[in-house]
Amino acid sequence: MDLNYTHEEQAFQLEVRQFLAEKLPPEISGKVKSKKRLTKQDSETWHAILNAAGYLNAHWLVEFGGRGWNAIQRDIFDVEANAAGAPRVVPFGLNMLAPVLMAFGSQEQQSYHLPRILDGTNWWCQGYSEPGAGSDLASLKMSAVRDGDEYVLNGQKTWTTLGQHANWIFCLVRTSREGKPQQGISFMLVDMDTPGVEVRPIILLEGTHEVNEVWFTDVRVPAENLVGEENKGWTYAKYLLVHERSGIAGVGDALASIEHLKQIAREQKKDGKPLAEDALFAARLAEIEIDLAAMRTTNMRIMQAASDGAPPGPEVSMLKIKGTVLRQSINDLTRRALGPYAMPFVSEALDIGYNEEPIGPDYANPVAADYFNHRKTSIYGGSNEIQRNIISKLMMGL
Repeated sequence: MDLNYTHEEQAFQLEVRQFLAEKLPPEISGKVKSKKRLTKQDSETWHAILNAAGYLNAHWLVEFGGRGWNAIQRDIFDVEANAAGAPRVVPFGLNMLAPVLMAFGSQEQQSYHLPRILDGTNWWCQGYSEPGAGSDLASLKMSAVRDGDEYVLNGQKTWTTLGQHANWIFCLVRTSREGKPQQGISFMLVDMDTPGVEVRPIILLEGTHEVNEVWFTDVRVPAENLVGEENKGWTYAKYLLVHERSGIAGVGDALASIEHLKQIAREQKKDGKPLAEDALFAARLAEIEIDLAAMRTTNMRIMQAASDGAPPGPEVSMLKIKGTVLRQSINDLTRRALGPYAMPFVSEALDIGYNEEPIGPDYANPVAADYFNHRKTSIYGGSNEIQRNIISKLMMGL
C-alpha cells in the first residue's frame, strides 16, 4: 500500500481541514483538547453539524445516502478530526447498527431507522453484555418469547455505554435453547420508552457515569422489530463486531494522544532537561509511534476490505488487540511522564466551571482518568484473550 497521498487525497484533506476550521465550535474543541467532560448537548450539536454537511454518513453505501468514502478518506477524516479537537461521534447507531440494517434489515426498518439515526431523533445504545455473558457472549440469557405479533423480553444487560441518553437499544436476545448456544440468538430493536425498561447507572472508578445496567421486565416488543430471521442473530452480531472492533482501535485518537504526550515531554524536566531529550523516554515513544504507523496501515486495509464486501478475517481481531494495547501504552507513558502530577484527581476538575486551585499543570488533570478508563478497552468488544483464540482458530485451525 502506497502511504503517500495522491493529489486527490491531498485535496480531500484540505477540504476536511477547512470544514473543521469553519464549523467545529471552539467551545467544544476547547473541551476536547483540555480533556473536559462533554455533555449530551455537545455530542448532539456536533452530530447535527456533521449531518448538515454530509460528513456524518459519508462512509455509508451510496444507495443509503452516503458518499461511499474509501479507506483513505475515512482515515484522513478520522485523523484530522481528532487533531482539530472534534468530539468522538457516538458510534452505536451510526457505525454499528446502521451497517447491520443495511445488510440484513427489512426495507421498512431501513426506511424508518436510518434517517432517524442521521437527524438525531434516535440515540442508540448497545445491549450485548450481561452478567456472566461478556467475553462469552453466546451464554447470554435474556429471553424473548413470541406472543402473537409481539415478543416478550425479560432479562438484564450491563455495561451499556451512554444508555442514560439513549431512547433505543439494539439487543441480542435468546429465542431458542435448542442446539448450540449461538443458534438460539436473535437481534432485536427496542424502544427504551416501552414499559418495563429500567436504566440503572454504574459509576466508574474515575467518577463518571458512562455505563449502565438495563433491566427488562415483561417488555413487549413488536415482532417487526426483529432484524433478519429469528435465531440468526449471532451472524448479525459478528458482522456488527467487525465494525466495532476496528473502531475500538482508535487510530485518530491515538495519534492525537501521541501529540499530547509529546507536549508533556517538551515541558516536563528530567535532570534539568526536557523529558523529550531523555534517551530511554525517546526510545519508548519511538516504539509506540512505529507500532501505531503499522496499525494505521492495517486499519485502512481492513476498512477497504469491508467496503469491498470481504468477510471478516483474523486481521480484525489483530487490530482490536494491538489498538487497545497501544492506547494503554500511550496512557501509561503519559502517566510516567507526569510523575506525581498523574496521581488520582478530583473528579469535578474535569467539569467546565471548576475553579479550585489545580495541582500541577492543566494538561495533567485528565491523565489519571484516561489511564483508568482505558484499562477496559482490552475487555470490551470481545476481550483480547478471546481475540487471540479467534486468531488461532482462523489461522491455525486450532
